[in-house]
Amino acid sequence: FQLQASGGGSVQPGGSLRLSCVASGFTLEYYTSGWFRQAPGKKREAVSCISARDGRTDYANPAKGRFTISRDASKNTMSLQMDSLKPDDTAVYYCALVEGHCSDYIDNPDLWLGSVGQGTLVTVSS
Repeated sequence: FQLQASGGGSVQPGGSLRLSCVASGFTLEYYTSGWFRQAPGKKREAVSCISARDGRTDYANPAKGRFTISRDASKNTMSLQMDSLKPDDTAVYYCALVEGHCSDYIDNPDLWLGSVGQGTLVTVSS
């Protein structure tokens, strides 16, 4: 299974970015999947998750109200729309398959990660 994230970049506080994750070799909508991020010197942090069965979405507290996860079955992709970005959002963002329920993944991504794609760097700075 392969996942490739893209869409990162540099943006000022309050700005927006849209990350995309392309899946190849499998049908993404059949799997629970999500995003996590890792800033330099910090531990991995779950951002958002979308369930395979019903498309239910979950978000970590820092992402609630600002980020939106979605999936496009026709393109076999997953996206993360990030609005009202803050400097604390600066990190490398990764898309991944989740081997469990979204709620478990949000609480502790390290325990529930499956395949992980290459990350994309998001820098929020004035």
